Parts: sequence; structure tokens; C-alpha cells
Amino acid sequence: MYQIYPEKRYRRTLTILKQFAPKDTHILDLGVRNPFSEVMEREGYTVTNTSGEDLDLYPEKLTQYKSDFVTALEILEHLVNPFGVLQHLPAQKLLVTVPLRLWFASAYRNDKDPRDCHYHEFESWQLDTLLEKTGWEIKYREKWTHPTGKLGFRPLLRYFVPRYYAVYAERKI
Repeated sequence: MYQIYPEKRYRRTLTILKQFAPKDTHILDLGVRNPFSEVMEREGYTVTNTSGEDLDLYPEKLTQYKSDFVTALEILEHLVNPFGVLQHLPAQKLLVTVPLRLWFASAYRNDKDPRDCHYHEFESWQLDTLLEKTGWEIKYREKWTHPTGKLGFRPLLRYFVPRYYAVYAERKI
């Protein structure tokens, strides 16, 4: 699998997804189509993306989708208010990945694209609380690092300090 998906976060995310979603699962992948949407399809999943809807303003539009499983892969941090989105998800199973807040780095922001910035870089407890308050029960958690291979103090810290957090959750009954 390493040769096919050289990016560590793709490998880790796919491993977790396979653990909880069998092939042939219909997945609603929040956000626009992206390279990982194609990875999931190559692995046997049917994937629908939410196109370009503004999920902050219209989270209720998510109810128009039908799916067995929802993925919110590095998307919640781009939302001003992920609470409404998590409440309106049209499935009983959810895989979320988010970048963790790093004490030694500022939140990501692209000055040229207002949609490409992080309103949230979570601490794990914050995402856990958000999921629990929106009706999800966490079944699995995993963190991993993201070394950059560069020289310096902050790049060295990235070998030891987790950067990504993944959570698999099921809707509370």
C-alpha cells in the first residue's frame, strides 16, 4: 500500500476507513472532490462529494444526501461553525480527521483564498466534545505525527508531536 499511497495521512486514513466501512459502502465525503475521493473509489467505495455548498450557512442541505457513511476529512477546521454540519449528517457512521493545534505553529491561513484557512485547529478534547454534543458516540481514536523532513527546531518537533487526529463515531440512538 505504501507505493500506491505515499502520503502518510492517506495511508493512515484509508486503514481506519477500511476498519469500519466495508467495500461497496456509499460514502458522502464532505467538501469538494479531492484526491482522497479518488483513493476511496479505487479502493471500492462509492463516493459522493457535497460540491460547493456553503455548509456553514446551509447545513440542513446535507439531509438531501443519502449515504451509509460520512467522511469529514480535514474539512471541519475550514468551517466557522461545524456544530450544525455534524447535527445534519445523513448517516449513522462518521470518520473525521482534523489537524491538531500545535503550540509551536500558527493556524493555517491562505491570504489569497478566504475559503482556504483554518478557523479551528483542534485539541483532541475539543473535537471529542463537539462530536458528543452533536449526537455522536466515539468508538475509535488515533493520532499521528507529520514530519516534514526539513531542518530546524519546529520540523524536529513534528517528529514527536501529533499533527493529525482521526475519530470514528456512530450516531447515538
